[in-house]
Amino acid sequence: MNQALTSLTEQLKLTSLDKDTFLGQSVDLFGSGRVFGGQVLGQSLMAASRTIANPKREAHSMHAYFLLPGDTNEPIRYEVERIRDGGSFSARRVVAIQRERPIFFMSASFQAAEPGFEHQATMPTVPSPTSLQSEVELFRAIANELPPTMAERAMQAPPLDIRPVNPINLLNPGAHLPYSHVWFKVNGSLPEDPLLHKSMLAYTSDLHLLDTALLPHGQSFLSPSLQIASIDHAMWFHRPINMNDWLLYALESPSASNARGFCRANIFDRHGHLVASCAQEGLIRKVPAKT
Repeated sequence: MNQALTSLTEQLKLTSLDKDTFLGQSVDLFGSGRVFGGQVLGQSLMAASRTIANPKREAHSMHAYFLLPGDTNEPIRYEVERIRDGGSFSARRVVAIQRERPIFFMSASFQAAEPGFEHQATMPTVPSPTSLQSEVELFRAIANELPPTMAERAMQAPPLDIRPVNPINLLNPGAHLPYSHVWFKVNGSLPEDPLLHKSMLAYTSDLHLLDTALLPHGQSFLSPSLQIASIDHAMWFHRPINMNDWLLYALESPSASNARGFCRANIFDRHGHLVASCAQEGLIRKVPAKT
């Protein structure tokens, strides 16, 4: 396991303060001082899951709202409320707190595996991940034009191996249809811990999702005078997750309006199984350029 993946894994595991309260640390991914939304998603799912007494019950859905930007210099306290433990399902509510203010909250539902009807969407036909350049390679090609913190990170081994099927020029993106496909897996190997793999997927799901809403408008997350922030995030886990092998993120943005972009996605393993789905709405606001 490389150093970056080890660090990310430790972030997701959390420190237990008591049976329903956990502490998480942050890394400043983009040099903004703000906590990456995927980190809070992964950590909150970990916190909720650790209060489930029945080890056979795993998260099958989560619904979250981002309330305030998190500060990477401050630890995050996760307080879990045990809403219900029924005959088939358990429900939890998690509030993430910094400086005694809620910055995020999430509800999650848990169920043990059981037999039932099955069908799924068909996996799109796309090139193999091994035939594609990694996101790090693409960033390194334009490193001298990136913000300093991002350029520095591009030189380091990342925790995730991410490979866009149709990469765009982030500095001059042009207009594209609001669809995207991205392969990803961890850059190394995780232990066989289903909760860790699921939390890592929740973390990863916040990457590229809102970017899809920018594709028709000739914008990217590096565009100047653009304010971007996740508002809410929902995720459903359909089948077992293996972050050690390639997963395909099939993304689309059906709508953008009122300075918000709506995006949704299916996540397939490389054998074509639909393992998860997610949806997100986020702020995509044009702001006046500074003079």
